[in-house]
Amino acid sequence: MTESPAVRPYRPGDHEALDDICVRTAHNGQDSRPHYGDPSVFTAAFAAPYAHLEPELAFVLDDGRGNAVGYVVGAADTARFAERFRAEWLPLVAERHPAPAGPPATPDETIAWLLHHPERMAVPELAAWPAHLHIDLLSEWQGRGYGRRLMRTLLAALAERGVPAVHLVMTVANDPARAFYDRMGFEEIEGVPMDDSVVCLGRTTADLERL
Repeated sequence: MTESPAVRPYRPGDHEALDDICVRTAHNGQDSRPHYGDPSVFTAAFAAPYAHLEPELAFVLDDGRGNAVGYVVGAADTARFAERFRAEWLPLVAERHPAPAGPPATPDETIAWLLHHPERMAVPELAAWPAHLHIDLLSEWQGRGYGRRLMRTLLAALAERGVPAVHLVMTVANDPARAFYDRMGFEEIEGVPMDDSVVCLGRTTADLERL
């Protein structure tokens, strides 16, 4: 156990906490539970598969008592991750979160559609930013420098693996997240075919001393 909050590698015992953090931050940075029938679809799409497929790139903020209160997860090679997602991860969760029969008609179905279409992650225009990430912190742990620590830890791990740059996709409505990413040196990537409700940001894994 740590004696003060610290970033550490993800452990299998963090699984439930990872899911909880994801659900409580998935709706534009806020709790998704009032807005979704089964918000665990978020964890199936955006948190758990990373800990399952690339645990070496999963890190948590430990509150000092062994509890994860924030996390950052990533994939070093997005195209390869999308292939593994379909082959190795989707069969584990598809029954609980089936694909919509037609165009998504509810918020849950919208996320389920994303879950069942991992190829959407492999965008040719993002080849220069081969890695991607997701980062979330419980609200009471935000604004205290811990997000910066998590981000720096993942970027350093990617740099050690020779990954030159990383991208992320965020909802336009999440203004606090955009302000954080701006401070972390992320810039908008032009020319990426995306829905108007989201934006793609990227940065190099170098110059971490500036974080």
